[in-house]
Amino acid sequence: MGKRKVKREDSNAIKLPQGNDVMGIAKKMMGFDRILVSCQDGKERLCRIRGKMKRRMWIRVGDIVLISPWDFQSDERGDIIWRYKRNQADWLRRKGYLKV
Repeated sequence: MGKRKVKREDSNAIKLPQGNDVMGIAKKMMGFDRILVSCQDGKERLCRIRGKMKRRMWIRVGDIVLISPWDFQSDERGDIIWRYKRNQADWLRRKGYLKV
């Protein structure tokens, strides 16, 4: 058995909202892999951290995240698909993507 090769997503590329994706701010840690997120569309969603991100990227209160609402209960629940770093969040504010 050899070593497992870990694939990393490009950290310099900024992932922008596509389709029905929404940006939001992590408001409260609910335990396990769930976070209460205040989204830009004016709704608060209970979001879970998807499995690919769970151990690789830590999310704290106040972080800017990208949410993919579920097909059902789209106003209440969603998946966190990306967390923006501080310099990426500043870039989003300057370009007008973030209304905070």
